[in-house]
Amino acid sequence: MMKTYPLLTAHTGCMGTPDNSLLSIETAFHSGADIVEEDILITSDGVLVLSHDDSVYSVDGRAYKISHMSYAELSKLEIKAHYGSPGETMRILSLASVLPILKASGKKMNLDLKSDACIEPVSRFVEQNELIDQVILSGCETLRAQAVDRTNPRLRKLLNVDTSLFLMLNEREAVRISCEDALSANCFGLNVNYRIVGPELLQAAALNELEVYIWTVNTEDEMKHFMEMGVGSITSRNISALVQVREGAKR
Repeated sequence: MMKTYPLLTAHTGCMGTPDNSLLSIETAFHSGADIVEEDILITSDGVLVLSHDDSVYSVDGRAYKISHMSYAELSKLEIKAHYGSPGETMRILSLASVLPILKASGKKMNLDLKSDACIEPVSRFVEQNELIDQVILSGCETLRAQAVDRTNPRLRKLLNVDTSLFLMLNEREAVRISCEDALSANCFGLNVNYRIVGPELLQAAALNELEVYIWTVNTEDEMKHFMEMGVGSITSRNISALVQVREGAKR
């Protein structure tokens, strides 16, 4: 059997760029990522935007809520960047504004849904722009994953595995519940904190034909370890190192 290698997912804000920025996406694709992950929220007038938190802060320290603002209002704000250089500022991007880069790349985008209000608009966006094969969804714990499936079964989504299950239950039971929840919502895989990934989870996922996507791995030793374990995708902010580790493993 031919050895397979994981897809490489660039965490938003990879390589020291600001989270959810145009530079982050461009850096991810130029660095060799197969997938770029971006956080998704929605404005009061229904525009999908790239942001992790509903609350954002302007450079003068004022707090605003994305869900309470129109996109026209939001787009005028210069906000404090997350994970960029100290003091770096940026403007919130609409998802539509990064569509040309995604289309041109031919690669994939992982849209990490940060609210249920995003589900139907994301479904429309994906269908209208013929992105079924280029978009996967995360940010979906069981209830949200089921809501996505009811809205549009064609959307490819990962179940966000509940880490607390692995703290409260024995590993076998936590793994069983995670796989059952993923299948109940028609997920193609599991989105898992790498710290709870072990052989039992990988074996159960394989038996249920579920891919295992892990986050967020930033050291080369851990990258090598999980590549050898056979996960489906590794997410990292250090995408250049991840690309080099995979290239080394192929030699």
